[in-house]
Amino acid sequence: MLVYGLSAIIALILIFSVVRAGSTRHAASPISWGPCDPSVVNDTSLSCGYFDVPLDYQDPSVGNARLAVVKINATGERRGTVFFNPGGPGESGIAILDQNVDLLLEVTGGVYDVVSWDPRGVGFLTTPGEVLCFDSLAEYTAFFNGTIELRGIEELGSFDNPGDVDALLAQAETMQQKYEEVGQRCLQSPSGKFLKYIGTAATVRDMVAMADALEGPDTPINYFGVSYGTLIGSWFVNMFPERIGRVIIDGVLDPVIFANYEISTHFLHYLVSADTIYKALITGCALAGPAGCAAASEGDGPLDVDAKIQALLKSAYDAAHVNPSAPLTSGQIRTDLFFDIYSPTNWSALMNEGYLAAVQIINSEAPGNGSLHERSSDLTSSRGFVKRVSNDSPSYSPPAIWCADNVDLQGTTMADVFRSIIAGTRNISHIFGAGWYTQFYLCSFWPVRSVERYQGPFDKTLANKIIIGSNTYDPITTLAGAQRLAGLLGDDAMLVRLNGFGHTAIVGEPSTCIRNIYSAYMTNGTVSTGV
Repeated sequence: MLVYGLSAIIALILIFSVVRAGSTRHAASPISWGPCDPSVVNDTSLSCGYFDVPLDYQDPSVGNARLAVVKINATGERRGTVFFNPGGPGESGIAILDQNVDLLLEVTGGVYDVVSWDPRGVGFLTTPGEVLCFDSLAEYTAFFNGTIELRGIEELGSFDNPGDVDALLAQAETMQQKYEEVGQRCLQSPSGKFLKYIGTAATVRDMVAMADALEGPDTPINYFGVSYGTLIGSWFVNMFPERIGRVIIDGVLDPVIFANYEISTHFLHYLVSADTIYKALITGCALAGPAGCAAASEGDGPLDVDAKIQALLKSAYDAAHVNPSAPLTSGQIRTDLFFDIYSPTNWSALMNEGYLAAVQIINSEAPGNGSLHERSSDLTSSRGFVKRVSNDSPSYSPPAIWCADNVDLQGTTMADVFRSIIAGTRNISHIFGAGWYTQFYLCSFWPVRSVERYQGPFDKTLANKIIIGSNTYDPITTLAGAQRLAGLLGDDAMLVRLNGFGHTAIVGEPSTCIRNIYSAYMTNGTVSTGV
């Protein structure tokens, strides 16, 4: 997730101080583009602006939201606009676009303007912006002190030990009370009155409104979304099937599971490939040997490397049972390891610097923040999907979006959530099932749902064929989810599969083949078969 410092936030506000849109009606005029501040947006060729939209498209009297928007200008003869969402939810479209200008120009062939934005609930430029429910990290830490929110779940052997099961279930009442209180804190925060206007359906309608302003009403809309951006994509193509231009969604979050089940109790169904990716990680380490992987000794095979990882988890587990303040727990290692398998390009740092740091912390009980993840070179995500913003305050924007979109409250208890974790660890992911993923487990206790949610159908007839991309082995957005959506859309979708590891085909394991397929589709409409 994106991490903001206070100085960066102030600078971000300055980016847009000279380009605020004058109109409060979203259809009145196109975006007034202006230069971005080069101290925050590195590429000075980018343009920035604001765009106003109704908070509630069914009730304009509620007032307006204001979206912070950024644009890459086409480098060739302009054919229109491609809208881009980088996922999350909670990721800043402004920041991610700025970091990936060359990639986005390559994918779109340079013949489109590429527009992204900070959606509702994201950042401090869009209104409504970041959802903050605690005043500081210290307040958050004190609130959750001694709970699995900070320490993770302690277990070994897929909950084979009845004591681990009992210990987890014993925390259910406390964690349910904490999460219910968090929900109320968020409702009472300055963001509280906006929570029901945050969500994916609103983001889809915001994109359509921008397309109307930039390209004209009823024109085809082009879109590129990855990870959570594929949920925006699958909702968009079914909410507005007649407006589909050239659309690529890569790393598909299964919209059918999401529309029909509580994510708190079904999240682990998204982890069906995670243990296979773990096997690839330890196999790569064994093949690299001690010269390339600190977790390997001469002559080690994958099972030997796995034994060392399991020994590391057991050492942390034992230390935490002796000392409740141990600096690194098995639960923290497990959760951090999950995020670090997202991209094979980070695996070397994970299995060298990250592994050695964890061993040192456990053996010496050196003080630390309990994060194997933050001791490797991959700093792109945060433990449990909780991101930090100004003053290190934890942001609740990701769960605010997920939970607002999810099914109505079902009376699920935290004991029910814990039982689903136990079952998922035993039956779906032995390695990562017992990770603690706040963003999802909070939803059964989140007090708000969005004023509009799209829950299907997902088989509409589209104006143009779209591309659905996937890695064969993605740790969280599975090939099965991509196949399901492609099957529902039939001849209106082409599934493109990369036989690789990592989260999304375009980023997880960079592939020239994938980029060429995407670029050919965007520039001349060629729809290639899968790889």
